[in-house]
Amino acid sequence: MTRQPTGKPGYRVGLAGKSSLLGQEILRVLKERDFPVARVATFEADPEEPDLPVLDLTDQMAFEPASDEAPPDGLDVLFLAARPRSKAGEPSLLGKALEAAGFTRNAPAQTRCLVIDSAEALSDLPGRTLCIPSLESESRTALEPSLFPVLESPHPATIVLSKLLVHLARRCGVMDCVAQVYFPASEMGPRAIGELQKQTMNLLSFQKIPQKVFGAQLAFNLLSRLPGTHASEISAVESRIRRELRQYLANRVPMPALQTCHVAAFYSLAFSIYVELSERSTAEAVSAALAGDHITIRRRSEAAPTQVDAAGSGDILVDAITPDPDRAHGYWIWAVVDNLRLAAENSVDIAETLLHPHHPRQ
Repeated sequence: MTRQPTGKPGYRVGLAGKSSLLGQEILRVLKERDFPVARVATFEADPEEPDLPVLDLTDQMAFEPASDEAPPDGLDVLFLAARPRSKAGEPSLLGKALEAAGFTRNAPAQTRCLVIDSAEALSDLPGRTLCIPSLESESRTALEPSLFPVLESPHPATIVLSKLLVHLARRCGVMDCVAQVYFPASEMGPRAIGELQKQTMNLLSFQKIPQKVFGAQLAFNLLSRLPGTHASEISAVESRIRRELRQYLANRVPMPALQTCHVAAFYSLAFSIYVELSERSTAEAVSAALAGDHITIRRRSEAAPTQVDAAGSGDILVDAITPDPDRAHGYWIWAVVDNLRLAAENSVDIAETLLHPHHPRQ
């Protein structure tokens, strides 16, 4: 139901994919940060998306005023939180959202609305700019949004690896890196979360387990890859991370060797990272190079951070740095982060970086 405008100043915000996990988290971050919102227009990603199990998203996140229709005078910022999934003969989510934003593919620079793509919804558009504002302090100036009509908010794994490696390169120098990324079920959406929950419950009650999403048993298990046609969706995510890392780390840090696998966790990414530095260092020096910028280093006397610990925060939790006993320049890093929270915070960071210096339009 459409609510009447309150007349308060603020930005006209659009969200494509309001029922997606990322869409829900973006709404939460906007409210928590008191982002100046005059009106929110939402565009449903998939009306057949199931209710979310395990995580309760029924708290008060609605904006006043809110609407399922775009305001007639257009949008100031549009968040793309899901890829389009439209039925034959129906206008796509992406098409409706971009139309409301006044976005023109043939002339994106003429678009008045800032488009922040967090889901590769515009992956075929050339010239998109990857943006991690927390790593780009020099960009926190009064920029004109029309110069950057489409900003790409990278995958949270890209953000974590980029932040850790760039920080290390500035202080210690990085010669090589190998990263193992452990994906939770939420990387594949609500259906994957529901299937992992049902697999867990059915196994405990000695019943047949569903395998429609994963194609295999993930509960109480770890999968290096998904079988058959089930692998296509996650392979696309892996390709995205590699592409973003090549683009963002170019000429600054060596491209890390990357491998992904799936763990029986609902939320939060985990990373096992081996780095080889340019010269001999110490665990204390590596910790000092990494600390700060929403990166928290645990002491050896504290418990190692887990995916459960990371839930609900965009901070990167890092265990005590471990020198490799057989490699003088080698160090191991264990890190965890809430994948949805970090992705949402980076998306909102982009909007705040570009729009904050300007007065919101009425």
